This record gives sequence, structure tokens and C-alpha cells, in this order.
Amino acid sequence: MNSNGKSWSPYVAGALSGLLSIASVLVAGKYLGASTTFARVMGMIERSISTTLVDTPYYLKYTLAVDWQFMFVFGIVLGAFLSSRLDGSFRVQLVPDMWERNFGSGGIFRVVVAFVGGMIAVYGARFAGGCPSGHGLSGLTQLSISGFIAAACFFAGGMISANILYGRRR
Repeated sequence: MNSNGKSWSPYVAGALSGLLSIASVLVAGKYLGASTTFARVMGMIERSISTTLVDTPYYLKYTLAVDWQFMFVFGIVLGAFLSSRLDGSFRVQLVPDMWERNFGSGGIFRVVVAFVGGMIAVYGARFAGGCPSGHGLSGLTQLSISGFIAAACFFAGGMISANILYGRRR
């Protein structure tokens, strides 16, 4: 929910996500996903420093160029920015309100925790061959059993983590 007390209907957001999944398959021939973009961007940065840095089996399996997935990630960032500007909820802050209420206003602690959490998430996503939300969303659109399992585990892990972090601090 934003600062104006407005939020998107989960039914509208879900329907739009479903339409985006269909459009992704029809237009790009690919299911939704974003975690490989990190590897591609890092490969493009490393290639600009030295081509020998990316002459490895890991990077050779990727096309190191701006592609549909890169544009998808760019669209997520742009869409979030535009949405928050349009509804008046945009603001720049180092420490989100919920974090401050539960853990204090220490910006360095927040940055360290966010960085470590991001590194764990990226490592897990690369180890698994994609992120849980990508596996869940793409798998659900295909009515795949593994997609339902991935989505259930994604939500269960999120609820457990939220309860551990925020459950006792009310």
C-alpha cells in the first residue's frame, strides 16, 4: 500500500501478470524470467574491461548483449518508478519505514543486510538455474507441478522469513 492508502487490486495485478506472461511467449518466444540478466550485465561490464575475463565456459553460454530479458528488467524498474510517481508515493530513502520501526534507523546496517541478502539470492538463483519467482510464474503458466511446488515454497519461505524478522516486533 502506498502513502496515499491506495493499492492495486491483487486480481487486476494477477490478471496483468498473466497477460504479460502470454505476451512474452507470443512476442519473444520465452517465458518470464529475470535472474539471467544479472549474469549478462556483469559479463558485459567485464568484457568492457578485458575480453579474456568473459572467455570462460560460464559466460560463453550467454549472449552478452541487450536482449528481451534485459528490456524486461528495465521495464520493471521503469514501471515501478512511473507507477510511484503517478500515485504520488515516490520518495528516496535509505532506510524503509518498516525496517526503521523494527530495526532502527541505522543505514549502514540496512545496506549490509540488503547486500548480503542480495548476494545470497543471486547465488541461489544462479545455482538453481533461475529465480523462484521465475520458476513459479513460468511453471504456473504451463500448469507444471514443479511450478506449483516452486510457488508454494516461495510463499512459504517468504512467510517464515517475515515472521522471523518482523513477527515478534509489533
